[in-house]
Amino acid sequence: MFSRSSQRGILPGFGLTLGVTLLYFVIIVALPLLAMLYKSVNLGWADFWSIVSSERALATYRITVGSAALATVLNAIFGVLLAWVLVRYDFPGRRLLDAAVDLPFALPTAVAGLALVTVFSSNGWFGQYLEPLGIKVAYTPLGIALAMMFTSIPFVVRTVQPVLEDVAADVEEAARSLGATNWQIFARIIWPAIFPAFIAGCSLSFARSLGEFGAIVFISGNLPFETEVMSLLVFIRLDEYDYPAAAALATVMLVTAFVMLFVTNSIQAWQLRYADRN
Repeated sequence: MFSRSSQRGILPGFGLTLGVTLLYFVIIVALPLLAMLYKSVNLGWADFWSIVSSERALATYRITVGSAALATVLNAIFGVLLAWVLVRYDFPGRRLLDAAVDLPFALPTAVAGLALVTVFSSNGWFGQYLEPLGIKVAYTPLGIALAMMFTSIPFVVRTVQPVLEDVAADVEEAARSLGATNWQIFARIIWPAIFPAFIAGCSLSFARSLGEFGAIVFISGNLPFETEVMSLLVFIRLDEYDYPAAAALATVMLVTAFVMLFVTNSIQAWQLRYADRN
């Protein structure tokens, strides 16, 4: 039997540990965000609205959200397929491929952008064959979506993969013995089990794409009204020493991130309730 003191945890002093962690969170996360919001509040509503609703800002919202949506749809399809291959098949190099999924997490995003430009520019490995076919990737919204796909696909794979591993194989065998087809097994057994994790992974992928900067700045060309994203416009305003405008645009991104965080947490809570019921 464990003593009461051992049940409290291996780190003694709830007040001390809570105080240290809260202090760390406030200094690292809360204070910088509050400072940015303070800059935005000092603008006043009229100036704030004129900045965040300018034609150039609206163009960046449209390009960023559209590219992120395209990247999320493609990541949703190929991320589930990749998770399926990693879980259901054993082949030479599987462990290497599994480890490579996390490469976008470890790789500096600027390096990712440089690598994509090298491959998809007009004289790159793929670009020299795609451009004669009328498919231009570098310095177009398609290149922006590609950079977002590169940096955000691990969120879909790593969210769906553990749920697929938990789907019991005997349930599928039982369904197959009762005459169910492969499509019926996927649609009625596997898909309902992975759907909450799939939605959560897609939400995280979309949120990550909205805030991507390093990988995009090299391949987008950064043309206003054409290939300029929200994060880049914030950087441009900072480079012009226009801190209030940068803070106002960053506030829009922060609100968007909070909305995505709320949606993601709601889906994960639903996922937990779904798992408890089953």
